[in-house]
Amino acid sequence: MGIVLGIESSCDETAAALVDSERRVVAQRIASQDDAHRPYGGVVPEIAARAHAERVTPLVQATLADAGMTLADVDAIAATAGPGLIGGVMVGLVSAKALAMASGKPLIAINHLEGHALSPRLADSALQFPYLLLLVSGGHCQILLVEGVGRYKRLGTTIDDALGEAFDKTAKILGLGFPGGPAVERLAREGDARKVSLPRPLLGSSEPHFSFAGLKSAVLRAKEALDRLEASTSSAGAEAEGHSIPAQAEPVEPGLASAPSTAPYSRADIAASFQLAAIDCVIDRTRKALSASIKPTALVVAGGVAANQAVRGALEALAAEFGLPFVAPPLALCTDNAAMIAWAGIERLGQSDPLDFAARPRWPLDSDAAPVRGAGVKA
Repeated sequence: MGIVLGIESSCDETAAALVDSERRVVAQRIASQDDAHRPYGGVVPEIAARAHAERVTPLVQATLADAGMTLADVDAIAATAGPGLIGGVMVGLVSAKALAMASGKPLIAINHLEGHALSPRLADSALQFPYLLLLVSGGHCQILLVEGVGRYKRLGTTIDDALGEAFDKTAKILGLGFPGGPAVERLAREGDARKVSLPRPLLGSSEPHFSFAGLKSAVLRAKEALDRLEASTSSAGAEAEGHSIPAQAEPVEPGLASAPSTAPYSRADIAASFQLAAIDCVIDRTRKALSASIKPTALVVAGGVAANQAVRGALEALAAEFGLPFVAPPLALCTDNAAMIAWAGIERLGQSDPLDFAARPRWPLDSDAAPVRGAGVKA
């Protein structure tokens, strides 16, 4: 039985884990940086890298102690080598190199996206290749045919924003704070998704890709219209009470001037309408991939947005429509974690990467995929 120590530091979570070949997470530790980044409304790369440098060694020590193990007990050390915020990636990778050199254990450099792509196999021993994967996170939105370890065929990607990025920016527009994705999901439960008409970019398009930039912009316009209407209503109330109205008050959005004294929709309605529009786009694009000639063993979702219950429910229904099993990792394996990195190391056990392996800010799973319009290096 093999056991691998995994280290993850690609964004704003410092994590270490021990996973064995029997799919057991022997021990794991995660240190979140949410409090450090919350005042800025998003992840600050320099703050993230410094926090990783402060935390990674104690975290590895604590993980080994939790398992009652030392480096002598592990068979390899796996670390995220990209893609991600390069400062954080370098911290984790250099730490793994030092541990590998000191212990004489092999280093396995892991693509962070491969960690997500293989994480469902950690939780589900029945999942076999090839499966169709929807990889949705803060930085990526792709549909991939996972043919085996290291064998990925990209069928679709975003031409602008990732789905998780659209969730986070919607949260910022609505004033929901950081992290944004879970906050949007919570608020959406209180709203009516039929109240706000929002676009579904590329819905029904012949090309297989995603686009969320226009949807995000429409959310901003809906929020601005709501703000103006509420300001106008407040001013009207002040006038009725004999108070003065600011001379520079903005005009009400055309079409809403004759609206009743209460707003026609709320922030919760915007959140619900955004979430439904995003899910409609995801389902449409995934259905297109499933309708192609590929014959996957299952429909699989992974990445941070895979924790969203509405997204999961819609994909589960789509899988049933095509007579396929639906597989999603446990919520703890959706967001960034070291268990998935250690598991990817188990899948690659026997591989040894050189100690001069360079950290990579960009590292596509399918290097042969054709460039798409608008995506540039993000593809």
